[in-house]
Amino acid sequence: MAKKERNPFKQLEASLREAPPGMKKKVMNDIAAAKLIMDMASLFSINVGSTLRKLFRTLGEN
Repeated sequence: MAKKERNPFKQLEASLREAPPGMKKKVMNDIAAAKLIMDMASLFSINVGSTLRKLFRTLGEN
């Protein structure tokens, strides 16, 4: 009979425990705040170049 090997992934799964509700809420709030900051940064940084190009193109046509 073959020697049975231990599966390290089974050991990792067995060591998982549920996080406390307060910690879950804090982490989710932090993630939401980070996502908001990233969205605001992309709104003001990525689209500025496009907006300025359109503005100057419109002003140049007059």
